[in-house]
Amino acid sequence: MPLRLSLKAPGFSEDFDAFIERRRDVAEDVSGIVSDIIADVRTRGDAAVIDYTSRFDRLDVSGGLRLDSALIEAARDACPQDQIEALEIAATRIRAFHERQKPDGFSFTDADGVRLGARWTPVSAAGIYVPGGTAAYPSSVLMNAIPAMVAGVPRVVMAVPTPDGDTNPLVLAAAHLAGVEEVYRIGGAQAVAALAFGTETIDPVDKITGPGNAFVAEAKRQVFGTVGIDMIAGPSEILVVADAENDPAWIAADLLSQAEHDTSSQSVLITDSGALADAVADEIESLLGALPRRDIARQSWEDHGAIILADDLERAARLVDRIAPEHLELAVENPDALAANITHAGAIFLGRHTPEAIGDYVAGPNHVLPTAQSARFSSGLGVIDFMKRTTMVSCDAEALSRIGHAAVTLAKAEGLDAHARSVSVRLNKR
Repeated sequence: MPLRLSLKAPGFSEDFDAFIERRRDVAEDVSGIVSDIIADVRTRGDAAVIDYTSRFDRLDVSGGLRLDSALIEAARDACPQDQIEALEIAATRIRAFHERQKPDGFSFTDADGVRLGARWTPVSAAGIYVPGGTAAYPSSVLMNAIPAMVAGVPRVVMAVPTPDGDTNPLVLAAAHLAGVEEVYRIGGAQAVAALAFGTETIDPVDKITGPGNAFVAEAKRQVFGTVGIDMIAGPSEILVVADAENDPAWIAADLLSQAEHDTSSQSVLITDSGALADAVADEIESLLGALPRRDIARQSWEDHGAIILADDLERAARLVDRIAPEHLELAVENPDALAANITHAGAIFLGRHTPEAIGDYVAGPNHVLPTAQSARFSSGLGVIDFMKRTTMVSCDAEALSRIGHAAVTLAKAEGLDAHARSVSVRLNKR
């Protein structure tokens, strides 16, 4: 059964601490397996990728790792028109939101005559990993590829496994809609290694983003440093803060929207109404029987779910910051006021008519968000993740004469004589 806690109960602090510190990710020791796969791909290139694809995806890709462009373009015609129209709405909104994230450079000359500035430029190539098989999410294609395109990345590559040769037309349609033309039918740690180090067929990229299983996550961890990555994402999570004026059926559906992702997902309700808490629990039981993924959702809810009764919702803000949830719904009368008191959350959904699921698809902000309390120090995926900042400095002789002596003094204090000399030789030539 899901955990029930009350702020007024003795021992609440200890019970709450134990709850938020509990690990939900699957304790799989895959690091050695992934390390071997990466080393093999680095050594044998395409041959290793072909072997692993045959072993894990039961697919012979010896005829070519890359999906034919005609197949990608034809995927649109294979999809129902209403799904294509929905993708187009989502893509338009995602692009419009991310266009506003593009950073501006700057340049100025300070009082000492030194010209200073910074410029932003995109990475040269980005690799988008997209899960395949039963976990095929065209929305994730848009959420990863569109920010890269908005950033101006000249080469965006997608890797998507196609177990038994089965491709998901809507995933390919999303790639085509986002402008991704280079798509490889490979997955797993071998795909991450191929993107990071390159093979005879696949040129390496500079950054890899996108979700995956434990092997993909570990591969991203191991190639970090050779390439950049977005994050090591854990199981999905939602926290709903709700007052007594909510429809319990709405809140139940919101909580299960994340529980159905994975048995390790987490759904939490914080409310100041005991009646709502009981009604939501009853609605969840009713709704679970109707969900196609009810077994997954039920295990998630029973193993990791929680209902926390707070004496007032102002105190709930402190609990939210301790949890630092990936998704936060504020289903209260004045959500903006409550949000102003919350610091740590990946994305906040304001008001009773803003379910988290709207953010997964068509709201516009990115749905690739920090999990496992990492919202305390990180943000969701965005345009800036596909760019890097370069600072600029320009001194003429007069400007160098004004600030150079301080640099010489500091360099000598640090025992770095060549540093000091590289400045002083210029000052002595005046």
